[in-house]
Amino acid sequence: MSSYEFFSDTELIHLLKKGDVTAFSEIHNRYYAILYRHAYNRLPDREEVKDILQELFSSVWNSKNDLSLNTNLPAYLYTAVRNRVLNVHKHHKIKSDYITSLQKFIDREHVPEPDENIRLKQLIEMIEKEVAKLPSQMRLIFEMSRNAHLSHQEIADELHISALTVKKQVNNSLKILRVKLGANFFMIFF
Repeated sequence: MSSYEFFSDTELIHLLKKGDVTAFSEIHNRYYAILYRHAYNRLPDREEVKDILQELFSSVWNSKNDLSLNTNLPAYLYTAVRNRVLNVHKHHKIKSDYITSLQKFIDREHVPEPDENIRLKQLIEMIEKEVAKLPSQMRLIFEMSRNAHLSHQEIADELHISALTVKKQVNNSLKILRVKLGANFFMIFF
């Protein structure tokens, strides 16, 4: 049992300012468990609480010359722990907000931007105009294939023509549209 156990906080601070390691150890032993419970009640993560207290006591040792002799040591330590816990919560909030923001950005990546929507509408209008210019039978087969998503056989059955004729009509309409719209635009939509 060391005689330091009987020293007041003011006496321990005075000795600490002189670089007395034993005084520092007494402060650590005297307040560590209480501060641990105080921090753990606000931040139930044992490792983070240990890190907070490690940093706090390192800070106390490193700033021992700046401590005032009339400092209320328990109040100083409790306030320091509270502030560090709040900083951890703030850091978690920032991290969480960043992750949420990143997730929103990723989700938004799949949604076209307004100018893309305008260009898309203009291109669809161009395609529809060109499809409307196709011969009537070819246009009907093309629309059944692309808009109604019917197979060649289903179109052939409905129009009472051969599946080969349907295939030829679809291929011919695609060739015409490629020439009229350009291969680059065509590849985006078909």
